Amino acid sequence: MKILGIDTSTHSTSVCVIEDEKLICEYTVNTKKTHSQKLMVMIESMIKESDLNIKDIDSIAICIGPGSFTGLRISMATAKAIAQVRNLPIIAVNSLESLAFNMNLCDKIICPILDAQRNQVYTGKYKFENGEFKTIEDIKVIEIESLIEELSNKDEDFILVGEATILYKEKLEPVENIYVASSSNNVSKSSSLCAIGAMKYHKDMDVYNCYTVNPMYIRKSQAEVQYEEKMKRLENDK
Repeated sequence: MKILGIDTSTHSTSVCVIEDEKLICEYTVNTKKTHSQKLMVMIESMIKESDLNIKDIDSIAICIGPGSFTGLRISMATAKAIAQVRNLPIIAVNSLESLAFNMNLCDKIICPILDAQRNQVYTGKYKFENGEFKTIEDIKVIEIESLIEELSNKDEDFILVGEATILYKEKLEPVENIYVASSSNNVSKSSSLCAIGAMKYHKDMDVYNCYTVNPMYIRKSQAEVQYEEKMKRLENDK
């Protein structure tokens, strides 16, 4: 089974195709170009370079968030369009479990962090036990200082992975039981996304179609927050 992976949940754009347990091709680009400028060009180029046709794809694995609101909408619209034409299943993978899978077979508890703005991060906890990938704690939004305090008070080691490790590098480095993943693993990779997608597909977990799959929004967008604040001010001024 060939799976097309699409991830635009963070600053990077990542696409890949896997067949069973074989990675056929993967493109990951982390530049200032917008996802809308990069995504379709990358998919078309990857399909061509892999000597494939879009008709060869059997399913789509997509990152549903949390992450960039605009990025999630772009990848979701793209995946839905491709899936609708060919009636393909869409496998939903969240951005934190995908990042955690970058640390395949790590013996520490993996704690991905993504910037949620306002000094907060999206995070969760994952672990590999006897070769099996497990969720230890579901996704939450927490202030970075509160997360650091929580982890530093535990009698175990944690490895943090994700773009927010760069943002909060100076706060993380002094903590003895916190380790930060290498830069190559801090980028969202569609190959990790697809690996989880394949496992979910075979377990019939989080498998949707183009009409039922939706992004995961943990919190309101900044634009929505600002709009609500503006409306409250206008209401109070009456």
